[in-house]
Amino acid sequence: MVAALPLVLSLGDPAGVGPELIAAAWARRKEEGLAPFFAMGGARLIAAAAATRGLDVPIERIASPAQAAEVFPRALPVLGDLDGPYTPGEPNREGAALALASLSLAARLTVEGEAGAIVTAPIHKARLAEVGFVHPGQTEFVAAAAGVAAEDAVMMLAGPTLRTVPLTVHTSLASVPSLITPELVERRSAITAAALTRDFGLPSPRLAIAALNPHAGEEGRMGDEEGRLIEPGIAALRARGIDATGPHPADALFAERARATFDVAICMYHDQALIPLKALDFDHGVNVTLGLPIIRTSPDHGTAFAIAGRNIADAGATIAAIRMAGDCAARRAEATILA
Repeated sequence: MVAALPLVLSLGDPAGVGPELIAAAWARRKEEGLAPFFAMGGARLIAAAAATRGLDVPIERIASPAQAAEVFPRALPVLGDLDGPYTPGEPNREGAALALASLSLAARLTVEGEAGAIVTAPIHKARLAEVGFVHPGQTEFVAAAAGVAAEDAVMMLAGPTLRTVPLTVHTSLASVPSLITPELVERRSAITAAALTRDFGLPSPRLAIAALNPHAGEEGRMGDEEGRLIEPGIAALRARGIDATGPHPADALFAERARATFDVAICMYHDQALIPLKALDFDHGVNVTLGLPIIRTSPDHGTAFAIAGRNIADAGATIAAIRMAGDCAARRAEATILA
């Protein structure tokens, strides 16, 4: 693949596992074949976090993203002077402010074309709200930075054996039926199909649309949302030439044989999508935002304050997020050259 611009990693909450996992990812860069990346700030705290894991991670400050690729083989490149104390497991307002500053600058660099993709480490939303963060999560923040409406930024969870998309995300289960519409099914599924082709190299992605109710509603006996809301959305997708099937009963959709028949499962609500992904691919799950002009990925886990700084956190999901961002960035760079 064509070499893309270096990736930028935001720090996440410095009291969480983000800094140590950034260090661990750099330490495994050769064996994992990772594309060059740099951290947006946090030189001292990443060094301290690396020490808690017994890692030899030299840090080298860079003045611009363009220097990252040259530095990356010998040291972890860190851009800028943003920094703070390393207090694992003890989140505070100062740490939240650092996390927000790192995220803001990393997003700006990516939007302005100085970084090939942004990989976001986990944040603590309640603490961020205390320092002015007004978005439900990083997905919506990055979408706004890229000039995309929140409803057009699609969350996909991806692991080695499964990809899932929740149509509704951070909302109560009771509100889900009122939020599902044929237009929602069609629009978010179409965004997903286009992204799988552009960024994941699937020319004709296969979409399996999950049902909302048990047994796909049993022809209306257990709910009529399938026939009234989901099936019209699937019909609209097929009319656009998209390979969409369903609605499939969710209790059978994630069996091994069933997974072989689709490239992504479009789910109706948060846990319907995340439970199977985390059950199958927890240590390698990636949260990727589709529908953006930039590439954004994140490990599919939280700050894990309880184990931060204890050399327990698995770096697999962070490495997977970096690898996915690098692969997607290379595909876009190649497509730009061929266009």
